[in-house]
Parts: sequence; C-alpha cells; structure tokens
Amino acid sequence: MLFDKVKAFVVQLDNASAGADPVFSGGQAVAGRVLLELAGPARVGALRLRARGRARVHWSESRSSGSSTAYTQSYSERVEVLSHRATLLGPDTGETTTLPAGRHEFPFSFQLPPTLVTSFEGKHGSVRYCIKATLHRPWVPARRAKKVFTVIEPVDINTPTLLAPQAGAREKLARSWYSNRGLVSLSAKIDRKGYTPGEVIPVFAEIDNSSTRPVLPRAVVVQTQTFMARGARKQKHAVVASLSGEPVGPGRRVLWQGRALRIPPVGPSILHCRVLHVDYALKVCVDIPGTSKLLLELPLVIGTVPLHPFGSRSSSVGSHASFLLAWGLGALPEQPEAPPEYSEVVAGDVAAGGQSPFPLPQDSDMSLEGPFFAYIQEFRYRPPPLYSEEDPNPPSEAMRPRSMTC
Repeated sequence: MLFDKVKAFVVQLDNASAGADPVFSGGQAVAGRVLLELAGPARVGALRLRARGRARVHWSESRSSGSSTAYTQSYSERVEVLSHRATLLGPDTGETTTLPAGRHEFPFSFQLPPTLVTSFEGKHGSVRYCIKATLHRPWVPARRAKKVFTVIEPVDINTPTLLAPQAGAREKLARSWYSNRGLVSLSAKIDRKGYTPGEVIPVFAEIDNSSTRPVLPRAVVVQTQTFMARGARKQKHAVVASLSGEPVGPGRRVLWQGRALRIPPVGPSILHCRVLHVDYALKVCVDIPGTSKLLLELPLVIGTVPLHPFGSRSSSVGSHASFLLAWGLGALPEQPEAPPEYSEVVAGDVAAGGQSPFPLPQDSDMSLEGPFFAYIQEFRYRPPPLYSEEDPNPPSEAMRPRSMTC
C-alpha cells in the first residue's frame, strides 16, 4: 500500500542539542526542516506547514437555581497569539508530484511576532506553541507530524518600576472571648520589586507584640494563577517558598535584618495575556492565637533577565546602604550574593525530570497546588558591559585640583 511507503515523517528544529530543543522569544526566527523518508516512489499532492500558538482557559462551576435545581456552568476562552502557514511542496492547482524512494528534507523558516506570551501549563489553562506538517497524498489519509516548542518572553527587572523598594505596615487588635489582648503591629520592606529564580530576597521586618500572648511571624512567596473567560475569573494559589521566624513574646519587639528567602526555579510572571495571568507576591504574616492572622502583602515580579551588577544608581551599593539606614539597620542583609542567570536556575532542574530540588512547604492556609514550571532547556542572555568606577575621561593635569598639606 502507498501508506506503508512512508517510513518516517517528522518535524525538526535547527540548533537543537541532544535531547533539548531551542527556546524562542518574540521577534526571533524559527527555522527547521520536515524530514520525509520513503520506502518506494510515492505520489504527493502537497506538503503544508502550520505554526500556531494558543492561550486557552477552561473550568466548570456548580451552581444552584432554586431550592432543588443544580447545574454546571462552564467557562472557556481562547486567544490565538501565533498563526503562520506555508506550502513546502506541491502547487495549488491540485497536481501531484512523484518523489523517489529515500530521504527528503524540506526546510522552513518564519519570524515570530515581536511580542508573545510565555509557554504555560496550568490546571485551568495553558499557553502552547507547536508546528504541524501535513502530507497530502491521493486516495490515502493525510499524514501529520507535530513539533512543540517553548517560548519565554523576556522580563527585564532592570527597570525603574521593578527596582523600586516595596514597603507596607499593618496592625491588628488581638482579641479573645470578646476582650482585647493588646495590639500587634507589623511593618516590612524589600529592596526591590523584581527578582529572578535563584535569587535571595532579603526581608526587612519589624514585629511589635503589645498583646498578652506570643505571636509567630513568617514570610512566604505566593504564586497566583488567574484565568479569565466571559467576564468570570478563576484563581489558584500556591506557596513556592517560605520562611518562619521565632515566636515573639508578649511585650517584645523583633527586627528582621534582611532574613534570606530564596526563590526556587519557577516560571516568570505573565502579565500581558488577555485570558490568564501569573503573578507573585511576598506575604509577611503574623499568626496571633485566637485571632485571624495579621497579613501584609508586597507585590513581586519574577523576571528572566537578572539584575545588572552596578547597572544603575538605584541598585548601587550607596543606594542600598541608604535603604538600610532608612530602617535603622547598620548591617548588610544575610547572604549577599550576585543573582544567577535564569537558565542556570531553571534549565538544569527541568531537564533532570521536571522536579524542583526545593520542596514546597506544607501550609494549610496558603498552599493549594504546586506552581507551574516552564520547560526550559537553554535560554541565555548576554550580560551588559560591567560598570566601571573609573572615569573614562579623566581631567587633565591643568584642571586637576591641588592637594592640601598641613
């Protein structure tokens, strides 16, 4: 049969290493080839290629209309973010082409749109990209081949908005059996809003316990997945990192001088998609016995481009020192270190099997489901030139001020 003459039919991408496919971002070119191996001569009508990227969400909710009537309401929405078509073999007139036995390669190339959405897999939604090749032959069912590829949109944290410090303060009156037990106050601050996986967030906090019972402070990084369809929203929350402090006794005040909270290998923030968002937040809370917890939330953005060393005055050592002095802290935060590359943190863990080396903490109040992990095998950015403290245009000897001697 003619169907049996096709021994192999696959789609391959260029620049793919062994067991790892390339990762793309908006504006880049995607190149590859369709491989067709025939056991004998075969008539081919056409070989067509289609590249597609879709963001889709779907969930169902049980609702009640009256005392005894219940029904299920479904919500679905999809957005096409990429669409490309090409004909690799065969005219549009319907004529056939006879290919000899052996191996045949059909190269292809197309440009991605300037802006895309990062690949994502969640319980109620996904963002997927794939390339499909379809082989049309007379009197034989079409043969199809599919290749999935990953898109990671760069999120550069080296912007004034993401380099700005985040701070807040809250207080709550501790109660027990309708009697006041005193006031508990919390204030917290972090040096910037944007971080990358593998970085350490130095958490500065002040917990003032004026109640009659000990309280327990802690901090968590929470991922929120938001799915949107037909004017409705569905959210999923997950704790991706946590930090617990020591109990604060009655009438005591405790300072966190840059307590280290490391970000595990999670996917970047998705902020510009019409049907789904992925947001992060640092939540500093104080557990008060007999009263609901005192909670302070600071927004975070998880990016892919790490902080440039000495790349801006806002992130320089001087401004960081002023940040510490503003809080009355004379010491640097715990474990100061340079941020790692995004690919160094995420790529190795996913390639090893998709399991994160950072176990998720069990939190009955805040942990619902595990975070998504983008499938990243190779994704690198070239760092910018290093900042130099030496003036590239030093003043001449005639203009240089003379030193004063005693």
